[in-house]
Amino acid sequence: MSFRDNLQHLRATRNMTQEQLAMLVGVSRQSVTKWEAEKAYPEMDKLLKVCQIFDCTIDELVQGDLTGREPEPAQAPVVALADVTGYDEHKRNFAWRMALAVALLILAVAAGAFLEDATPWMDDADTASGVAFFVLITVGLLVLLPTVFANEAFKKAHPFVEDFYPSEQKERIQRLFGYELAAGIAMVLLSLALRVTLPETTSANGGFLVGIALGVGVIVHAALLVGRVNVEEYNIDALSEISEEEIASIVGEERASGVLAKVRRERRLGATCGIIMLVATIVALVLMFYGNYAHESFPARFFWIPWMVGGILCGIVPLVHVAFGRER
Repeated sequence: MSFRDNLQHLRATRNMTQEQLAMLVGVSRQSVTKWEAEKAYPEMDKLLKVCQIFDCTIDELVQGDLTGREPEPAQAPVVALADVTGYDEHKRNFAWRMALAVALLILAVAAGAFLEDATPWMDDADTASGVAFFVLITVGLLVLLPTVFANEAFKKAHPFVEDFYPSEQKERIQRLFGYELAAGIAMVLLSLALRVTLPETTSANGGFLVGIALGVGVIVHAALLVGRVNVEEYNIDALSEISEEEIASIVGEERASGVLAKVRRERRLGATCGIIMLVATIVALVLMFYGNYAHESFPARFFWIPWMVGGILCGIVPLVHVAFGRER
């Protein structure tokens, strides 16, 4: 009997998924997949760990026949509370990079407004504001795009992560989220208050957008940090990008039906939100270019509103789905 057959059977006797075994051994799920596909073999220290988990010898595991062993439900594994995939560090980096990117994109508009007033020594102030706008937009995209691609790569490498956060840590993260969210909202409200009280100038508009950029950046950071402890939501999002056959092999037959129902729901919601944001982007670009072309301040100044409305609608869609939808 082969090592692959023995390992697959031993996992089945414990009702253990590949991800659970990977976390117990201290490797990635892909490593376990390769072991069971006979594309790779574990190193000696990992092999010894597998033997300890399943209470067998190396000879039995590699050269013997363990497929006759009966299931042992009483010895179902308790997965160690360990982040062997680097999930928490990845999510922390993702949170602050996304917050920085969003803030930079908003600051691009603010910089243009400031420079339009602050560069009287230039023959063409519009040139200075335009250069500042495109520089900050470029920097923002240079932060945003690699961050998004890195997150997608992480999800493909780790489509399923066992929840390793203890309840005490989750509660602490929730409390910190409340403080950070309150700070971000306070920044936004203060900026709105100053915008209403100060005279109508491009500098005032620029200052208003700076405050909005900082506040929104803090809110995005807070939301992503607290969202990282919702490991189930991460799993559903990551699993929605792979085939249903792969999902069943990753999560195990016991959980496959429930997970697949949630994945299908996630795919429907993702498609709906994608359509909403596509329409919002088209409307925003029309407002921006039309306002500049027609020299009308309102559409050019508030071109970002469709994106805000789109974001709000994307937040409402899941609530409507839960209230009136049915899983298929």
